[in-house]
Amino acid sequence: MKYMLVIRTKRLKQMLIIAAALLFAMGIAYAEQDTITVFTEGSTAQAPQAIFKVDTQEKKVALTFDISWGETRAVPILDILKEKKVRKATFFLSSPWSQRHPDIVKRIMEDGHEIGSHGHKHDNYSKYSDDEIRSQIGKAHTILTELTGKKPHLIRLPNGDFDKRLLKIAADMGYTVIQWDTDSRDWTNPGVDAIIQNVVSKAHPGDIILMHASDSCKQTHLALPTIIDKLRAEGYEFVTVSELIAGAKANSQEVN
Repeated sequence: MKYMLVIRTKRLKQMLIIAAALLFAMGIAYAEQDTITVFTEGSTAQAPQAIFKVDTQEKKVALTFDISWGETRAVPILDILKEKKVRKATFFLSSPWSQRHPDIVKRIMEDGHEIGSHGHKHDNYSKYSDDEIRSQIGKAHTILTELTGKKPHLIRLPNGDFDKRLLKIAADMGYTVIQWDTDSRDWTNPGVDAIIQNVVSKAHPGDIILMHASDSCKQTHLALPTIIDKLRAEGYEFVTVSELIAGAKANSQEVN
């Protein structure tokens, strides 16, 4: 009798361990699914999403440049884009920088490029209260609208930092959050060849490519001509983020 009791106790323990493991696995799967809802391609969730790339077979990519500070990098990059006849890039501008450089903001527009918001204060907004997030996005919106005469509808949040709460607040304010799928890593100043390799080796149809035109990124303007030439040689066309999204919607009605 004692022997049977020991066996049953062991089996019960085994069953409890298995059940706990299953519950743990289900918890992980649920958490991962929650992440997938926000970040991955083809999600059917109604929650706002950040766009990293678009689903298209067309060889189109969006060159994007973030600017938060500095006075010397933006104009050389604009000169290169003009020289290479790339008339459709997207610049995400912080509003304090834009206020200090209205002439460059005007040049970006005149050259045919798209302007999106990079927020006001350059900080991680996910640590802010809802009201402060709205204040930061709202300040930038007002300033950029006054400078450009157009209401921006795309935003790349400072440092690429966001969560579900930020996505919802941005969407409620009329914004789509734009991330990137290919990071040039120009912000680390790894060398011109490394920046070129980081972009060209990873670029793909529907890609959103992250670069910077702030003064802290000292090699972007040196790498950019080769990046443009190599991608063109592979058959890529350069479009704005808005055009990339619109084309994908027309083709598939879904954006990741």
